[in-house]
Amino acid sequence: MSGNLSTTDSGLGADSSADSSADSSKDTAPVRAGEELPLDNLAKYLEGKLPHDTTSLQLQQFPGGHSNLTYLLRIGQQEYVLRRGPLGPVAPKAHDMAREFRILKSIHPHFQPAPNVYLLCEDLAVLGCVFFIMERRQGKIIRDSVPPQFQTVPDFQGRISRAFIDCLSTLHSVDISTPELAALGKPEGFLERQVKGWTERWHRSQTTLLQGMDRIIHWLANGIPSPLAPTLVHNDFKLDNMMFQFDDPSRVAAVLDWEMTTIGDPLVDLGLTLCYWQLGSISSLGKDAGLYNRAQFLAHYEVKTGRDLSNIRWYEILGIFKLAVILQQIYFRYHQGQTKDERFAHFDVRVAALVNSAVNLLEETS
Repeated sequence: MSGNLSTTDSGLGADSSADSSADSSKDTAPVRAGEELPLDNLAKYLEGKLPHDTTSLQLQQFPGGHSNLTYLLRIGQQEYVLRRGPLGPVAPKAHDMAREFRILKSIHPHFQPAPNVYLLCEDLAVLGCVFFIMERRQGKIIRDSVPPQFQTVPDFQGRISRAFIDCLSTLHSVDISTPELAALGKPEGFLERQVKGWTERWHRSQTTLLQGMDRIIHWLANGIPSPLAPTLVHNDFKLDNMMFQFDDPSRVAAVLDWEMTTIGDPLVDLGLTLCYWQLGSISSLGKDAGLYNRAQFLAHYEVKTGRDLSNIRWYEILGIFKLAVILQQIYFRYHQGQTKDERFAHFDVRVAALVNSAVNLLEETS
C-alpha cells in the first residue's frame, strides 16, 4: 500500500533554510481559521516568564500534523514552539500536553534529540487549553521526497537509513533506572495493556463494521509474546517525526512528538516504526528512493541492539492495528462534526486499507 499515512504532528521547525539570515518562516503558514490564539492573553501570560519583551510576539502555525496544534512564536529574533491539543472532544488520555511536557523534561537530559521545554501552562483562562512552550529546533524533515541537498551526498540513502535506525537504537539504550525516567511507565503487563487499550479505543470510535478488525484483535490477544527487557518507547517513531541536519543526512537534529512515550517492550516501537517505514513515508518517496528495505532495516537494528527479533511479525501487526485505530479516532471526530477539517473526510478509506494490510500479513504469518 502506498501513500503517506502520517497520523500525528510533525514540522516543529521543519524545512527551515540552512542560512541563518534567511526567513525561517518558510515551514510555517498563517494560522488556520478557527485555530487562532488570543495573542493579548498569551503575551500577558508570558511576560516575565521568557527573557524577552513579549509585546513584540508574533504567531504562525506549522501546517503539518493531524491532531495536536503547533505554532511558531517569534519574539524579536528569538523563536519558540507552542504545543496544544486539538479542538473539540478527544479520546480519554489522548493529546495530554502536560504529560508530553513532563516527558520531554525528563528525557531531554538523557537523549539529546529530544527538544528542551521551558514552560507549561495548565491555566485554561489563558488560551482555553493546556499548552507548553518548547525549544525551536532547525533541520529538515523528509516527507514525500528526499531533499535536493541530500541527493548530492554520497550514499545518502544509507546515511538516512542508518541515522534513523541508530537513533531508535540509542533511544532504546537509554538507562531507565533513574527515578524521572522510571516514572514514565509500568512495564509489567505492557503488551496485554497495549492490545486491550487499543481495542477499547477502536470500539469507542468505530463508525462502521470491519470484520477483518475482529480477526486482528482476536489474533493479537491470543498470541502475545514474552516481552523483552523494557526500554523507553516513543510510540510514534517515524521518518517525518525526525529532523536531519541541513548539510548532513547522517546527523539527527531532533525527534518530535513525544506525547505517547512510555516504558515497555522496545519491539512495540520497532513494529510500529516498520509499519510507517513500509506503508507510509518511505513508500511515498517511490521505489527508487533507495532507503533500507525491511530486511536491511531489521538486520541493522539487530546488530546495533542484539535483540531477538524472531517475533517481530506480531509487533508489526500490532503496529498496523494501532495506526488504523489512530486514524479512526481522527475520522470519528470528523464524522461527529467535532472538526470540519476536510483532510479527514476520507480517513475511513485509509482505515479499511490498513485493516486489509494487517489481515494479509496475518495470513502470511499463519
